[in-house]
Amino acid sequence: MASAVNATIAHRRHYDVIIVGAGIAGSLIAKGLGQQGWQVLVLEAGTGSLQTWEGHLHAIDTFRSAVAKTPNAAFPHNVAVPSPDVLDLTPTRSGFTTNGYFIQRGELPYSSDYLRAVGGSGMHWTGLCLRMHPDDFAVRTRYGYGRDWPIGYRDLEPYYVAAEREIGVSGDAQEQWELGIPSDPDYFYPMHKIPPSYIDEVCRGIDGRTVTDPVANEKFTLKVISTPQGRNSTPDPRYRHGAGYRPQGAVGLPKYGQRCVGNASCVPFCPAQAKWTPLRAQAQFSRSVTLATHCLVTRVIGGVNGRIKGVEYRTYEDPASAASQPYQAEADIVVATAHAIENARLLLASGLANVSGELGCNLMDHPTILTWALSPPGNGPIGPFRGPGTTSGWEAFRFGDARRTRAPFRIEIGNWGWGWATGAPMSNVGTALGVGGDQKGNIVPTAVFGARLRQTLGDQIGRQLQLQLAVEQPADHNNRVTIDNQYRDVMGNPRPILTYNLTDYVKDGLVAARCVASAIYDLLKAQEHTDHSPRDGVAPLGYFRYRDHDYAYKGAGHGAGTHVMGTNPKDSVVDSFQRCWDHPNLYAAGCGSLPSIGTSNPSLTMAALALRSAEQIHRDLVELHRPVQLRGGRETLSKVGNGE
Repeated sequence: MASAVNATIAHRRHYDVIIVGAGIAGSLIAKGLGQQGWQVLVLEAGTGSLQTWEGHLHAIDTFRSAVAKTPNAAFPHNVAVPSPDVLDLTPTRSGFTTNGYFIQRGELPYSSDYLRAVGGSGMHWTGLCLRMHPDDFAVRTRYGYGRDWPIGYRDLEPYYVAAEREIGVSGDAQEQWELGIPSDPDYFYPMHKIPPSYIDEVCRGIDGRTVTDPVANEKFTLKVISTPQGRNSTPDPRYRHGAGYRPQGAVGLPKYGQRCVGNASCVPFCPAQAKWTPLRAQAQFSRSVTLATHCLVTRVIGGVNGRIKGVEYRTYEDPASAASQPYQAEADIVVATAHAIENARLLLASGLANVSGELGCNLMDHPTILTWALSPPGNGPIGPFRGPGTTSGWEAFRFGDARRTRAPFRIEIGNWGWGWATGAPMSNVGTALGVGGDQKGNIVPTAVFGARLRQTLGDQIGRQLQLQLAVEQPADHNNRVTIDNQYRDVMGNPRPILTYNLTDYVKDGLVAARCVASAIYDLLKAQEHTDHSPRDGVAPLGYFRYRDHDYAYKGAGHGAGTHVMGTNPKDSVVDSFQRCWDHPNLYAAGCGSLPSIGTSNPSLTMAALALRSAEQIHRDLVELHRPVQLRGGRETLSKVGNGE
């Protein structure tokens, strides 16, 4: 892997490509271009603390000592380059307040975060690797909402295959085929699927039963389907027609990290390094790739004829200080891969890529409603808090004509009890000890101790079942990222201002999901404890009242939109290769390019698009450097960055 160096000692001023951000997209593009021999500079705003084994161990200790096990809990706070955190939001009697990196002006909160560090949010992602369904690429044409893609599933399918190879996805291709997600009939994932949890097996007991979606007025047949994962299981010898799969390198552990051993801390951190992170791609960077940390890009520099000249950036030494120095670097091509929100913020601050007026607009996430229940006491414990956060789900509600009526949704079967919903198991300890009230905020009259305490906790925690229901959010021009010079970070850069809300179409999807979850609990004979109502006049974050009922949603961490791709420069920011319409040598790559996100976690699709863009960037560079014959045939010169 290329050494992580401070850009002040980088030996070149001009590069073939500058990449802003060392997350999933940036790392995959840099790896691909480096293998072609191009000189690539990757500028990462955050630190590279996890690039060493010592840093890995320190992150484990940081996570263990954190009171709140949030997605960013394993990573030290960076004053110079702050990351938004889910703890930045606080519910109030009139709504919510935020005291973190984001400025929020929407009616409802955007409650997802991301990480600004080497690896980006790919360091704390869940590792779920679902492909989008073919229908997800044409939601406007098929179902009358949102935006269509400029390409279809078949255009992206070979890049899905390539991304699954890069990540080493574990899964069952036949199950995905049966869902209507095509692949080669002889295709196998690189690794066997992660074994189902005991909770999965309990839920599989109602396979074949039906539930009614009251919003779409449609019956659905239940079937538990395993979820493809970006984490190590056992390599499948059937992969690539019998060639098998050999996992790629990782940091700190021999070759590629251990197999998943069920640590149950995948978010934010896998102690065994079984979960894929961008560090594995970075471990394969060629010598022509320079990865520079502590380098915050402040502006993309425009040139003549709409072309981009390079970037301005500031370097800092101490994450606890705003002290920094300015620098510039030039390149034939600049690729922004910072994050959907950071890409929009950077390009808005640079005054670029916004002839369409769509830059920063169409901010999306997967609003997620949580429901929770206790399995029947006579059946014994069902084994929560073991394994990845989810290994299976109910997928039928993602597809079909019900999408004309309400937003589609995906049901994840949670393996971590009521952790996300109520803060279990620590909340159960507090309740049993009479501290903080019960799960509904009521004062518990009698605390229990000793053997009774152990019995109470063992019984209740062992029977916890939680369903996470992630709903598609269509592109909406009114959900957006903007900037205002009066709101700046410690280095003087504009902070993101978010305006966010949910349409009735999305709320109807949340209503349907909530009702379906209750029907599933009835079939399982589980006692539901879901409660989204206000307590002492203060509503939970993401609360809204709709159709005379209380609902509350969480952010899934799936930020998308903000520089959507399309076929027309008048109503989109980038083309199908994620190249900005306004600037032929500027790319904005990542989930921000997605015109729709369906109901699958977007990271695999982002990775596939990154690999597709890397091929196009390579073609662009070949064309820029193609020898041209001067008049008279006296000599041959190479084209330079301005194409002349």
